[in-house]
Amino acid sequence: MGKNIIERIHGFDRFGSILGMERLEELLRRLGDPQKGMRYIHVAGTNGKGSVCKFLESGLAACGYKVGLYISPYIEVFNERIQYDGRYITDKELDRYGWQAVRAAEDMVADGLVSPTEFEVVMAITFLFYRDVKPDIVILECGMGGEGDATNIIRDPLACVFTTVSYDHMQVLGDTLEKIAATKAGIIKDGAPVISNVKDHGPAAVIARTAYQKGSRLYDVSKIRVSVDWESPVCQQISTQLMETDYSEIEISMTGKHQAENLKTALACIEVLRRNRQIRVERSKLYEGLKKAIQPGRFEVVLGREEWENEGRFAPMVILDGAHNEAGAEALRETMDRLFEGRKILLVTGILADKEVDVILDHFVRITDHIIVTEPESPRKLSADQMADKLKRRGIHPVAVTETAEAGLEAAKSVWNEYEAVLFAGSLYLIGAVRRLIRNGAEGNKTAEKKENITVL
Repeated sequence: MGKNIIERIHGFDRFGSILGMERLEELLRRLGDPQKGMRYIHVAGTNGKGSVCKFLESGLAACGYKVGLYISPYIEVFNERIQYDGRYITDKELDRYGWQAVRAAEDMVADGLVSPTEFEVVMAITFLFYRDVKPDIVILECGMGGEGDATNIIRDPLACVFTTVSYDHMQVLGDTLEKIAATKAGIIKDGAPVISNVKDHGPAAVIARTAYQKGSRLYDVSKIRVSVDWESPVCQQISTQLMETDYSEIEISMTGKHQAENLKTALACIEVLRRNRQIRVERSKLYEGLKKAIQPGRFEVVLGREEWENEGRFAPMVILDGAHNEAGAEALRETMDRLFEGRKILLVTGILADKEVDVILDHFVRITDHIIVTEPESPRKLSADQMADKLKRRGIHPVAVTETAEAGLEAAKSVWNEYEAVLFAGSLYLIGAVRRLIRNGAEGNKTAEKKENITVL
């Protein structure tokens, strides 16, 4: 179960990623409009939206709410995309709701209508599932952009949240930050509060203007100070003040100043909803939930965490980070500079060819000159040979050149005892594959939670 329906869902990928709501509206109409009648928090942004969603989910769940979480893309297994009450949708549930959505989509084609895309079919499955399990709140992470994204089918969200706006998917979203922001601002609905942590003036002004035009109150938290009291590779303590409410000494398990900003964004959303009497929050429980939030593949320590927590030493520490665009690569470099200064670091990387490869590599080579090259599991990959050539032009000769995630991992394992930190960074396709290999490879990773009833593809 599970695998066949996932193959059918992927079959709709041939229709591409077409923006617009008409196909999804018709598909959902045929399914009884399952998206209606639920409470949503809608999160958009270039970087950080996944972490903000995770903070929101974990914090609200600790306060007693049954939370649905829709994410895009997944890291390791398809079922990750649709979560409820701390678990993934099971294969059995995916079969049930998947076939309902696929048959409705096929009926549309039989009736001479344009076929829904893969993303739209997945969105329909998500709403069917949530209609039956009845979460208190659903957190929706935008896939790409905002206005034409399939998640934007919802109406009357509790809040519209914006993390960052930087360059990514420029061929679709636009070649300036203002154009990209305008697309993302398309999720703003009439009267829905807007929480924005967009720092650049141009895109921030676009979001502010759109909020004004929609009659939505804007909560711009971009200039609110957030302090890092202390940090380590596995956790940090954050303090801030939001709307006259003190949030001090919050310990979180996600590292980096960018995660402090993501926490601030999530807390601002929670504070707005609390003040609007949409939710009730108990401070101690909220703090407990926020500490449990971990975003897979975002500066995720998969080996060496226990050694650090218990003994404060490197084992080596193995870290996964899906830094696949300029902003992500910069944040990763800054975090490594602070936490691993003077340490011997090995980097394993593979990047998609349609990303800002040269800009990303410029950040990566400042982390270390000990680099293993490999390839993501994607037809859009940059070949290992091309990557090696780019590194050589920067004066770096790779430790090894491999063509698969498994080969890259094996090459790293053969030498990683010589290093204090081993970093896998780049495409999320690479990170997902390495994460799966490590989790399934008896590497002693006892911290990764096992998920039941899921199909790994």
